[in-house]
Amino acid sequence: MDSRNRHNRMILALLAFLLPLGVLLSLTLGRYSLSVGEVARILSGKILAVEKTWPPMAENILWQVRLPRILAAVLVGAALSVSGAAYQSAFHNPMAAPDVLGASSGAGFGAALAILLGKGSFAVMAAAFLGGLACVTLALLAARFSRADRVLSLILSGILAGSLFQAGTSYLKLIADPRNTLPEITYWLMGSLSGVKTEELRLLVLPLLLGFVPIFLLRWRMNLLSLGDVEARSLGVNPARVRIALIACSTLLTAASVALCGVVGWVGLVVPHLARRLVGNDARALLPASFLLGGLFLLLVDDLARSLYTTELPLGILTAVIGAPFFLLLLSRRGGAV
Repeated sequence: MDSRNRHNRMILALLAFLLPLGVLLSLTLGRYSLSVGEVARILSGKILAVEKTWPPMAENILWQVRLPRILAAVLVGAALSVSGAAYQSAFHNPMAAPDVLGASSGAGFGAALAILLGKGSFAVMAAAFLGGLACVTLALLAARFSRADRVLSLILSGILAGSLFQAGTSYLKLIADPRNTLPEITYWLMGSLSGVKTEELRLLVLPLLLGFVPIFLLRWRMNLLSLGDVEARSLGVNPARVRIALIACSTLLTAASVALCGVVGWVGLVVPHLARRLVGNDARALLPASFLLGGLFLLLVDDLARSLYTTELPLGILTAVIGAPFFLLLLSRRGGAV
């Protein structure tokens, strides 16, 4: 046990070092090239009385364009990964992902509706956030009428609710103006961090904190859920309440993430499994590892999205292209078991 704990602490320390390093290197990437030294001087210039030896454009690009986008990539990746780990624990299902109850489908419908009505970016974010919560609420209400197993009922109700909201999104795309509104809806649904502003990022800090903090506080109860409901009750834990709390917080994280950057798949499915390969199933190490790995993963994917071609690639395409083969590799190395 001690050797396992030491191993996990080393892995977490390594990830905690790699993530800030990745952020620093990502700040140098872009059409307007910046060196690591310039980035360090500009960042320190806000804190220390450093003489400005860099052009104003470099400072504006760093603070107004790159830093908000990079922070958004880290937060969204971390949120999707942590919510994926929480969903997998809550449902005892290694294939569970942040959209298992239709949060992404609901958020996509809300955003598409706001875009169709010609609303601004803040209204689109708000509509996406509320749409995600509405879809999950519908799934939870539908599960109450089922006489089947509680966990199975939630999963099936999530599929039902997600399908309804996806159908609604398809109808909105059908009636949208094909010259401007339809391309805008389609691009948003593929996921992108381009144009993320500091003000938008600030709006989602509170929902993200309300999702992250309870999940991390419940990490030892997540370990008890893995023993089964009977064992958990014998140890003084109410599995139904813990499961609902995990679902609510994970939904909040997913809805906030999708509201900021659109639908980004595979992160919440692949990254928790990679974290398990590194630190095991103990939620006390799994959640921090998922947080750090998720932030690093989406940060690297976003770097590729804005650097591979002159035209930026949607995040959803890259996460699928990278995530699907990687997940297949994880399956093959575990003898077909996830």
